[in-house]
Amino acid sequence: MTNPDDKRQHPRTPIELKVEYKKMNTFFADYTKNISKGGTFIKTERPLPLGTEFIFKLALPKRSQPFELRGEVIWTNQASEMQRPDIPEMGMGIRFIFASDNERDNFESEVEQMMVASLGVHLYEKLINKRVRS
Repeated sequence: MTNPDDKRQHPRTPIELKVEYKKMNTFFADYTKNISKGGTFIKTERPLPLGTEFIFKLALPKRSQPFELRGEVIWTNQASEMQRPDIPEMGMGIRFIFASDNERDNFESEVEQMMVASLGVHLYEKLINKRVRS
């Protein structure tokens, strides 16, 4: 959408970050620690400023197209300031922004299906600590 009050000479384009997982098990570990709670941590020496919104592309080996999610930087760890000293790495904490509960449910459902197909129902339920939706 273009704002008629916006006097910029050049339009802004959204920042796009791509995180690519080479192994499904790495994604599953990150999912169970972070992503299932609505966000993730991106390790980087140059985190984006707090409040920056961007498109987050999450590429997985068993998926032809990456997940495309909207994210916002909610905290950063930099050499000059560690907002989360409990996390000893430089980077940024990202909160996913879903347009609707339905969009969030679709993402979670698709990830659940991938995890069940790869790990089996029993291991998935132990890992996530919840029953598979029927």
